Amino acid sequence: MGKSWIKLRNRNSPDFLNGVRNFIEIAQNHVDSQGKAFCPCRRCCNGIRHDLKTVKNHIHESGFLPSYQTWHYHGEIHPRAAETTSLFSQRTRTSVTNNEMFDLVDDIMEEQHACTPPTDNGVGLDPEFDELFKELNTEFYPGCTWISSLNSLAKLMHIKVINKWTDSSFDQLLEFLRFALPKENKVPTSHYEAKKKLSKIGLGYEKIHACINDCALFWKENAEMENCPVCNASRWVDKNTKGKKIAQKVLRYFPLTSMLRRMYSSRLIAKDMIWHNTGRSTDGMMRHPVDGKAWQEFDKKYPEFAQEPRNVRLGLAADGFNPFGNMSQGYSMWPVVLTTYNTPPWLCMKESSFMLTLLIPGPKSPGKDIDVSLRPLVDELKMLWEEGVQMKDSSTNTLFKMRAALLWTINDYPARSSLSGWSGQGYKACATGNEDTPSCPIKSKIAFVGHRRFLSKQHKWRQDLSFDGKTETRNPPRRLTNAKILGQLDRLPDRVLGKHPNHGGVKRKRASSELNWTKRSIFFELEYWSSLLLKHNLDVMHVEKIVAESLLGTLLMNEKSKDTHKAREDLENMGIRENLWLTTNKRNKVDQPHAPYSFIADEREHFCEFIRGVRFPDGFGSNFKNKVLSNNSNIIGLKSHDYHILMQRLLPIAVRAGLPTNVSTAITNLCTLFQKICARSLDVKDMHKQEKNVVNILCNLELIYPPAFFDIMVHLVLHLPQEAILGGPVYMRWMYPFERYMKKLKAYVRNKARPEGSIAEGYVADEALTFCSMYLEGIQTKSNHPGRNVDANIPKRQLHVFSSQCRPMSKAKIIDRFEEARESLHYFVLNNCHEIEDYKS
Repeated sequence: MGKSWIKLRNRNSPDFLNGVRNFIEIAQNHVDSQGKAFCPCRRCCNGIRHDLKTVKNHIHESGFLPSYQTWHYHGEIHPRAAETTSLFSQRTRTSVTNNEMFDLVDDIMEEQHACTPPTDNGVGLDPEFDELFKELNTEFYPGCTWISSLNSLAKLMHIKVINKWTDSSFDQLLEFLRFALPKENKVPTSHYEAKKKLSKIGLGYEKIHACINDCALFWKENAEMENCPVCNASRWVDKNTKGKKIAQKVLRYFPLTSMLRRMYSSRLIAKDMIWHNTGRSTDGMMRHPVDGKAWQEFDKKYPEFAQEPRNVRLGLAADGFNPFGNMSQGYSMWPVVLTTYNTPPWLCMKESSFMLTLLIPGPKSPGKDIDVSLRPLVDELKMLWEEGVQMKDSSTNTLFKMRAALLWTINDYPARSSLSGWSGQGYKACATGNEDTPSCPIKSKIAFVGHRRFLSKQHKWRQDLSFDGKTETRNPPRRLTNAKILGQLDRLPDRVLGKHPNHGGVKRKRASSELNWTKRSIFFELEYWSSLLLKHNLDVMHVEKIVAESLLGTLLMNEKSKDTHKAREDLENMGIRENLWLTTNKRNKVDQPHAPYSFIADEREHFCEFIRGVRFPDGFGSNFKNKVLSNNSNIIGLKSHDYHILMQRLLPIAVRAGLPTNVSTAITNLCTLFQKICARSLDVKDMHKQEKNVVNILCNLELIYPPAFFDIMVHLVLHLPQEAILGGPVYMRWMYPFERYMKKLKAYVRNKARPEGSIAEGYVADEALTFCSMYLEGIQTKSNHPGRNVDANIPKRQLHVFSSQCRPMSKAKIIDRFEEARESLHYFVLNNCHEIEDYKS
């Protein structure tokens, strides 16, 4: 059928109405078990399922998604589907009627055939899959025709995971089922046995021994060595042990190719792997990294890679955490997690989309020697870029050669220093500013001030002595080209890897030509890495948290305050703001005059009362009432997301009453900047305006706060709008989802003597369950369980505008305000209800 109607602006035209009617007829054949289909309106973008009536209303109300040309969510076959046929003939299906797991095993067998060609006599698969088929064709108990043994096992395990049952309680349930069901049933004897059976569906991992000093891996050419080739440290805890020896350090590597192959082999995931090619924005808004300048420039430089939409774009996140929770034991383990940006925005940052590729063991952080542990991953990334691998695309039933590229990394600032090789300390701590980082020495620290350099030459603030007692004549820092950066790296001396004792604990003095470079990052071995416009993202989560912490601490004058005695001495040394200098009273004690950017006692109390009284929707944020001290003198215990809410929702309102207009306006402008940068959709033109506006905001703050306020995190705000233009929406490039994922990894630790092994085994089992959950029906799983605030179903009303579903929070109360709201109600109905279009005059 023709599809030109989807771009019509007049949604009441006969062509549009006929097109919608024909589309709904097609969608009727592709609804789920609840009669719902994906909604292709501009608002839902095929991300939410609705009943067909709601889908039709949404299309009338919001329009049809223009980029949705191949309706693969509604049964349309991609044109490439005719290129090849299935790789193998299907085995006989079981007689069990309710057997969704057949599709799962079918897809896994296809995955195996994509990398292992079939033999002459048949399938040529791993023998373990014969056991899966045996379980698939076996009744749960004698006479059971509605569910197979494998199907029941998957559903039981999902009930355990969704409801967070303990292993012992699950064992008790299995024991009861074995007793209650007829004899010769297939109920596993324990959770361990159930997990072992299901792990055959999951993916494995490789153990690689590492030097205790992080010098090298006992891998490839070093695989047979007994001692480290760099520091000569023993590979084993006790090399004289008879029998199996124990390695001092074990790196666990989860091959990336296997995980990508699993995505394309699944008929339920593969169709989303080309969303970036069909979901690009055409209205100047950025909703996905594909809309960012960095992605677009990469496509221009490597058109052959961009020509195949099934090639994979990856983002890498790495951070350390203590697997022992709040225990005092110091331990730092580093997982390296990848996510693919081929998928839609609502899938990219989901835990089910994350791929754990490396588990770097503790107890110490790898620091700048993390490149040693990254070697297996980088080698595989090089292979996936240069050679590629043959894949089977289940959505189109075709074979293709898949390649992959790493777009950028996502880390907090210390981890960014370890990965990039540019130190985040010293006068040149800003990697973007490089050698032109604006900074100056102050009492006991470094202040990153001097943002007047970024203003035009004619700006009046360049001649204003109120900033630091001097005029500003320097030119704006220039952005270094990739060739210039490579030139700096070429001048670095060779560095010996590892923390081995041969260094003697003496640090080598860095030459001035080295700037802040500590090493040449291993990522530069990737052919395309040096040409990327955005290599390492600034983590907005941590930047916003530190900036908000400094603002709040200075407002309340608590232990996080930047307004200290030394900060006031800096003002005196610079000869500026004499009214804030320290004075000596008659008792020969030092007095610190009150500053306009801090609250007095009464204002502080009113501010804390305001924070205490804030109420949020369920799940929006933590209870701020519990964060305020009983005497309203301080706010403590805030987490990163609390500061995010405080910065974007509360501070702009709370500071108006207690601070002078110029101070409250400067803080509000800073909060507004974070609001715009963190939005789900970014306007490119607006981001260019914010790129200029942020300079004025920081200069305004320099006129108000002492230089001690401006640490490196405050300075990094300068570069956030520019990175938003390059990378797209911030919520797909910050650490929030990865921090939550690391909390999940921490929960896998059951054996505190072997934390890395516990996490690896837990991840493999959970990956298998996640893969299963997409195929199961008739049960609540990870893929279909309702959200925390899903509204309850209520009978539909006749008019679309009154058909919204909501869940009451309390007993209904009838309030008679109809007369007051009559005009507003009439206006809303007339402008939002398409059923009355024919009755409008």
